[in-house]
Amino acid sequence: MDQALDWHTAKALLEWQVELGATEAIGDRPINRYEAVEKPKPAPVAPKAAQAAPVAASTEDPVAIAKTAAAAARTLEELQAAMSGFDHCDLKKGARNLVFADGQPKARVMVIGEAPGRDEDIQGKPFVGRAGQLLDKMFAAIGMGRASPDIGSALYITNVLPWRPPQNRDPQPEEVAMMLPFLARHVELAAPELLVLMGNHSCKALLGRAGITRLRGNWQQALGRPAMPMFHPAYLLRNPSAKREAWHDLLIIQDKLRKS
Repeated sequence: MDQALDWHTAKALLEWQVELGATEAIGDRPINRYEAVEKPKPAPVAPKAAQAAPVAASTEDPVAIAKTAAAAARTLEELQAAMSGFDHCDLKKGARNLVFADGQPKARVMVIGEAPGRDEDIQGKPFVGRAGQLLDKMFAAIGMGRASPDIGSALYITNVLPWRPPQNRDPQPEEVAMMLPFLARHVELAAPELLVLMGNHSCKALLGRAGITRLRGNWQQALGRPAMPMFHPAYLLRNPSAKREAWHDLLIIQDKLRKS
């Protein structure tokens, strides 16, 4: 037979139960909690005439919206504002900054990369990380740079996508499609003499095909202008042996500028 609990022991046991999460004492008889809860009554069904019509799925075409917004921009400042207000690309939600452009807007050469990386997302400028530093050295070797005050030796730099893809993943076709109207308008407003397409994704967006090892070193046409595909500087950092081909392409660009 159990011995009767003294007051102090009973108090200690109750406190222990409270610490375990008990909120009420046990009754003399069990309680069926399911019977204590009333089942919710079903809501009355409205007559068919009063029922709301089904909501139609959204028919907004982000590409068409982008084309309209881009065409309405009369200056680069207006284009940047239009891109900043474009909410149909999910990349915007995860990015810190819109990466619009850098360099001299009236430069003869416009460099188009793929998408911002971590450093570009933080600073809001294209090609500012390790790949960007190499890009600056590459063009400095032929007397050109984004900081040059002389239009003849200046660069203007942008990307196909203005927002950083998560974990620097490759751009998705639907993302490129909806941002391409802004890029086309960007080139139209900046009016460079020629374009430099850095990497496979830039070529695929503007030339409709990839294969940078086959495309590089040969003039193409993109957005009505001569375009030179080149290895992306990030690729050159991983494959230093390809710098020889990159140097060859830079000399071709330099030669074309001298002759025009």
